[in-house]
Amino acid sequence: MTTTVVHPETPVAPSRPDPAPEKAVVLYDGDCPFCRKSVAILKRLDWLDRLHGQNARDTDRLPPSREPLELPRMLEEMHVVTPDRTRALAGFRAFRWMAWRLPPTVVLAPFLYLPGVLWLGNRVYRWVAKNRYSLVPCDDGGCRVPLKKPG
Repeated sequence: MTTTVVHPETPVAPSRPDPAPEKAVVLYDGDCPFCRKSVAILKRLDWLDRLHGQNARDTDRLPPSREPLELPRMLEEMHVVTPDRTRALAGFRAFRWMAWRLPPTVVLAPFLYLPGVLWLGNRVYRWVAKNRYSLVPCDDGGCRVPLKKPG
């Protein structure tokens, strides 16, 4: 298996085989230990096997999607491509969508729609996403994978 890394400004091509037909595809930064751990937790909560975890950096294996999948955005925020491939939700909105589909979290899902929760959830999600490389140690105590080109 070869991993193709797309330049961060290049949109991902829309014509590709589907890696998990009839499942939602969770796209995450496969170079991030925090992200990998989060997806492992999601798999444990996915008792009905509705989600498929996919490294967003493996662009040859991304699911087809009506909405464009852009590598820079996928590296900044986790994305979920819905099973019908019509929507690609990012960040906290992806988290809310998954909460309805995981049996242990479905009871909490309605609370994620209370007034103000979207605003707060987005802020918390973005802070965690921005700081994720320092939240879980790597070989040298912290990951150093650049998200954007300096400049």
